[in-house]
Amino acid sequence: MRALAAAAIGLAAAFALVLAVTAVGPPRGETSPEPLLTSAPARP
Repeated sequence: MRALAAAAIGLAAAFALVLAVTAVGPPRGETSPEPLLTSAPARP
């Protein structure tokens, strides 16, 4: 029974965290115009 209660509390905490992050929204600012490097540069 304790395990079930602990699982329920953990699930409620995770759900609250997801709701909090969703409510805050994405961070303000602009993205970088530079593309991200997706591969290692060629050897000289």
